[in-house]
Amino acid sequence: MLVLFDIDGTLLQSQHAGMHAMVDAFEELHIGKTFSFDGIDIAGRLDTLIWKDMTRRHEVAEDADSHEVFRETYQRHLAKRLQEKNTVKAFDGVAELVERLVQEPNVELGLLTGNYPATGRLKVEFAGLRADHFQVNAFAGDGTTRRDLPPIALRRYREKHGRDIERERVIIIGDTPHDVDCAHHNGCLCLAVSTGQFSAEQLRQCGADHVVESLSPVEPILLWLLQHRR
Repeated sequence: MLVLFDIDGTLLQSQHAGMHAMVDAFEELHIGKTFSFDGIDIAGRLDTLIWKDMTRRHEVAEDADSHEVFRETYQRHLAKRLQEKNTVKAFDGVAELVERLVQEPNVELGLLTGNYPATGRLKVEFAGLRADHFQVNAFAGDGTTRRDLPPIALRRYREKHGRDIERERVIIIGDTPHDVDCAHHNGCLCLAVSTGQFSAEQLRQCGADHVVESLSPVEPILLWLLQHRR
């Protein structure tokens, strides 16, 4: 079984540290301009798409070189911000759920997230979680939309284990309709948790296979997950 976790709104909350660091990065790179996320959709989207929306809205360069410089600058600002004041906190039940799953046989964990790799891992570590528990990952930049990410994770699972995994044994845990959509588009299951911006009812209406309000208590969530292990 492969369990793929979203980061923001699912594993942890950061009090918008990533958004603040992105603005810091944009304003360092474009002195004299003021940046904001007003009118830009954030929840469940890839950082690459958010960056592109920001460049177009504020009329700055969006070529590949500019994107790479932005990524590096954003990573530096996020690390500095979290080192000065760590606002990242894992949600209730997350640390226990991850530790319990790591100990289970025939269970692999990964991240499936709109974050860039370096900044995603940074958030995970500042939340007190071990990034090395998540071995099969798909990040922003691995695809052009979130629907592209599950096949990347499946390919990396095959590269690691030398065999394919049935898609009905892949469970994506997330907090937005984008997580539900990318799971079902690729024949995977979705456990939706309403610790982000969307209510449990909204996530049910999206067709999530199972919806919980929190990843605590852990025991019933483990039971639901492990019934899909074969």
